[in-house]
Amino acid sequence: MIGLIVLLAVAAVGCGAWSASTSFQARTGSKQRLRAFDDYDVADVREQEMLESIAVRVFAPVMRNLVEFTRRMTPVGYTENVKRKIVLAGNPPGYEVDRFLVWKLLGFASGILWVAVSVTLFKGHVPFEILVVLFFWGASFFGPDIALDGRIKRRRDEIEKRLPDTLDLLVISVEAGLGFEQALERTAAAVPGALSEESRRMLQETRMGASRADALRALDERTQVDDLRTFILAMLQADAFGVSISRILRSQADEIRVRRRQAAQEASQKAPIKMLFPLAVCIFPAVFVVVLLPAVIQIFRVF
Repeated sequence: MIGLIVLLAVAAVGCGAWSASTSFQARTGSKQRLRAFDDYDVADVREQEMLESIAVRVFAPVMRNLVEFTRRMTPVGYTENVKRKIVLAGNPPGYEVDRFLVWKLLGFASGILWVAVSVTLFKGHVPFEILVVLFFWGASFFGPDIALDGRIKRRRDEIEKRLPDTLDLLVISVEAGLGFEQALERTAAAVPGALSEESRRMLQETRMGASRADALRALDERTQVDDLRTFILAMLQADAFGVSISRILRSQADEIRVRRRQAAQEASQKAPIKMLFPLAVCIFPAVFVVVLLPAVIQIFRVF
């Protein structure tokens, strides 16, 4: 048991060192380039390896083996699903696929650690020990997925929030005489956020030779937002049938404003139902205690 706990601690330290080593990668590359400019000759392979940082020489091989083991233990298709989720989250820093899989493996292996901690702290209370182990083990194993799904949801909410303002600026720019690409570029510069980043990436893809239809479809795959998908489908139909882009943008902006107002009304109508549980559990008992308890005490005194 102690050996397994020590092994888990070593693996956690190695993972932290691997994460920290990424911050030193740029400086290591700069040092290597400076040595190359100085025509520094190395006598043998050992001296050349000793020039690397300790993170590269010690922790990198361990983490590579750990990543390979994690990939072998991962179910088929799970890695591709993680890649797709990371793209939907906007490729945030620290969410590389290999690092995510390593954290999942460490979360799974941490069950032994939580068993030892639970038995040590709550000895003799078996049901409570089981609950503590299941809670912390589940949090350790599913924590990376929950954090990634939270990032995806926040990014989608931000895109939905920015979309009406972006479409209004697009309508104004197109009606002022700009082309769609020029108007989208000016709008992306004026409205910061995830939607502007995706718009700039779409413009970059078109400059590299992709058609507007392919770039819009790729934008839909990277975001998976319903309102934005409706706008993209309308733009694809406008390109296919030669409809005026300004008219399409105006109608889409008005429609998205209406859907946003309807969503706000729906959320307001759901609020009373969501308030029932905290009212029944937290507020009503306190009111009953304040109102009825003096009467109950008086009844007991009389009888």
